[in-house]
Amino acid sequence: MCALCGFLGIEHWSDTDIVAPAAPVAAADPVARRRGRRQRIAIINQVLGHYALQLDDWQACSYLLSSRTGRTEIVEDPMALWAAAEAMIGRKLDPLAPDLLARLEADSDGA
Repeated sequence: MCALCGFLGIEHWSDTDIVAPAAPVAAADPVARRRGRRQRIAIINQVLGHYALQLDDWQACSYLLSSRTGRTEIVEDPMALWAAAEAMIGRKLDPLAPDLLARLEADSDGA
């Protein structure tokens, strides 16, 4: 997010529960907003784990992207995340890579 949005406490549009029917209510509820943020991080980590990366919340306004070697970078929003992840691993992330899709499918079958 830009510095002004951070100062004003405005979150990135992707941090709202826009897919939920009660989105305006959920967006006004801090507990629901944090729950949705944790759920998004968990889903993103399913993909990032394939590339030996992990995403964590940082004070509910940014994210910490980490590698298994300890390299860490602060990213402002999910849009910046993918570019940072690619820079961190030194190659493009392919969300449709057959081995990644097989792993995600196996994980969902076991759940």
